[in-house]
Amino acid sequence: MRASYCDGYYVPLPEGHPFPMGKFPALHARLIEEGILRPNDVVAPRQADWSDLLHVHTSDYLNALATGTLSRREERRMGLPWSERLVYRSRVAVQGTLNAAMMALEDGLAANLAGGTHHAMPGHGEGFCVLNDVAVAIRVLQRACWVDRVCIIDLDVHQGNGNAAFFAGSPSVYTFSMHGAKNYPFKKPASTRDVPLPDGCGDTDYMEALTAHLPGVLNEARPDLVFYLAGIDVMANDRYGRLSLTRSGLHQRDGYVLETLHERDLATVLLLSGGYAQTPEDTADLHAVMHREAARVYGFAA
Repeated sequence: MRASYCDGYYVPLPEGHPFPMGKFPALHARLIEEGILRPNDVVAPRQADWSDLLHVHTSDYLNALATGTLSRREERRMGLPWSERLVYRSRVAVQGTLNAAMMALEDGLAANLAGGTHHAMPGHGEGFCVLNDVAVAIRVLQRACWVDRVCIIDLDVHQGNGNAAFFAGSPSVYTFSMHGAKNYPFKKPASTRDVPLPDGCGDTDYMEALTAHLPGVLNEARPDLVFYLAGIDVMANDRYGRLSLTRSGLHQRDGYVLETLHERDLATVLLLSGGYAQTPEDTADLHAVMHREAARVYGFAA
């Protein structure tokens, strides 16, 4: 499996900041160590072109990002302090998702060892999401006629409000979000299909909901390409989660999704989205569950 990653995915944050930026290099190192990725599988992205970002984001917002003129309120909403390195990091992560999508169309499966920044809106960032990588990738690919119909499977614990809002009324993009009903964002624009879950939802109830909905989603979406946002903040004891999946449940979730997509021969992009375990290393280990399941299902483990 090919995957997008570069050292630029990491940017230092102030001490005590809650976002686990160290999970990106930790995940890359873990997947190489376990033989799930070989060094030659890793493709380093360049920065996404501003012209590509303009397919989704407003010129005012992009200009403020480029020049460092976001207001304090806008920075607080974004959840990350502005810096030139943050802008660089956000642009290479977007290109990483676009590259992974093109590789998935060639290979059937590819990953970005970042991405799934589903809260970013056209005119602002929010919820630790600066730029909406999935929306940009979809619009670039559609304009280039690489794909027609796309499905977003968003299993982060937080509803994918940025994607839901941006693709509202777009029949070519099916947005499926299964998330905590009472969790952030508190105003949830309608996805094509939303499945809200109660606080404390555990493995059995979660899998019952997922298996009840995913086949119908794919039947309705009829996608050329799938983006799988496999947030691990569904785990019990996640800092921002409020659901109660176990590690076994996480393996069941990712295994079921990937088996279903593989059986239908759907080109698939693997993206991280959120996760806030005790340490960045613990967070990376949980993100690696998706890649371990992909290696099992697709048969590429070393």
